[in-house]
Amino acid sequence: MESELKSLAKKLQNKEISPVELLQKSLNKIDLLDSKINAFINVDREQALEAARDSEKRIQTGKSLSEYDGIPVGIKDNIVVSGRASCCASKILEGFVSPYSATVIEKLVAKGFIPMGRLNMDEFAMGSSTENSAFKTTRNPYDLQRAPGGSSGGSAAAIAADYLPVTLGSDTGGSIRQPAAFTGIAGMKPTYGTVSRYGLIAFASSLDQIGPFTRLASDNEIIYNIIRGSDPKDSTCLPDASYKPPAYDIKSLKIGVPEEFMENVSPEVKKSFYETLDFLKREVITNGEIVNVELPHQKYGIAVYYLIATSEASANLARFDGVRYGRRAQNAKDLNDIYEMSRTRGFGSEVKRRILLGTYALSSGYYDAFYGKAQKTRALIQQDYLKAFEKLDLIMMPTAPSVPFKIGEKTTNPVEMYLSDVLTVGASLAGIPAISVPGPFENLPVGIQLQGNYFSENLLYDVSQKIQNAFPAKRPALQ
Repeated sequence: MESELKSLAKKLQNKEISPVELLQKSLNKIDLLDSKINAFINVDREQALEAARDSEKRIQTGKSLSEYDGIPVGIKDNIVVSGRASCCASKILEGFVSPYSATVIEKLVAKGFIPMGRLNMDEFAMGSSTENSAFKTTRNPYDLQRAPGGSSGGSAAAIAADYLPVTLGSDTGGSIRQPAAFTGIAGMKPTYGTVSRYGLIAFASSLDQIGPFTRLASDNEIIYNIIRGSDPKDSTCLPDASYKPPAYDIKSLKIGVPEEFMENVSPEVKKSFYETLDFLKREVITNGEIVNVELPHQKYGIAVYYLIATSEASANLARFDGVRYGRRAQNAKDLNDIYEMSRTRGFGSEVKRRILLGTYALSSGYYDAFYGKAQKTRALIQQDYLKAFEKLDLIMMPTAPSVPFKIGEKTTNPVEMYLSDVLTVGASLAGIPAISVPGPFENLPVGIQLQGNYFSENLLYDVSQKIQNAFPAKRPALQ
């Protein structure tokens, strides 16, 4: 399957289309469809057009920054861009304009990519449906009555609706992979520490990771290789010397399938998964093997994830108090009043819920019973994966237990919504890379998730592209 990015790059460099014309095509599609889909919080038209004109001059004079000079990219609203608004889809940060750009933005801009707007998300990346945004609910391009997943639903929907060839999202417990699954595209959560988090507004610092959305895994790999790399501004970012992709023979791969996880997935997901598995066994890993793999502590994943993530969120979001950061409530009588009123009015219900959960888990008398125990279990989950990868090259499972659910279907039951992440949180807790690509489907998309050992992104991309070549996802029939 031909790379969409390389095809676009070739047209730009050969002057078959100009960066301004390409950007205008994106803007026209957004104007036509986004009043229904709501992928964007705002579109930076003038700044993007100015950047496109600059790109056009570079191409005309033979001074392109890279072969991708002039390609527009959409940015999730928790990744800052200098001079642009970033509010994490929250009222408390409404009006904030960043004085600097995230490292991933600097790397893309250095190659000539053009940031062109802020994509909708669950507030502070807390959610699995993009219904928790303070501004709008993003809808799935395959069915406008269904959710696009979350928290990076806007980033995923923008690709599925064909607004853009590339968007960036962030993944804490599945927030790239689950939206990618729900919208029939490719989304990668990289190895923790291979992509700088500098300029990503934090939710849970030990879990957050920036990653790309594209239609094809091959294009996703291009973007990943541009944004990855060490960064002295981020102490959790790994040095380049530690990045050691594995060598492999794709025909001889050994793939593990945790059969216990297949018990609670929907019939549509199960059918797609086993059809994909049969294809790999028959056409790709002809000398390899598919075996059952046990991840005994994965059953605690949701509980562990939500204790750790909410605890870190309560600490990270403490700064948004109306004094240091965030909009200050008017008519407050004293300092305590400022804190209480600013946070009460500024945060949505899901953010408040998670702050309260995390604060409770970290409180005196409960720290060891909840947060401390969760961290110990997290280590066991990580060890399960490491033990499995001593004998396996990949682990394969569905990305989500169901096809996209209807908007409003799970909002009244937070626990049911949290269970949407049951198949994705394990890789996040272990810090390993994981990608979602579409498997075969009839009406609504189904995501196939591949998880690998640290730094095995090259292998994940290779296998993913073979899946996409065999089962090209039909595009949504937008009305």
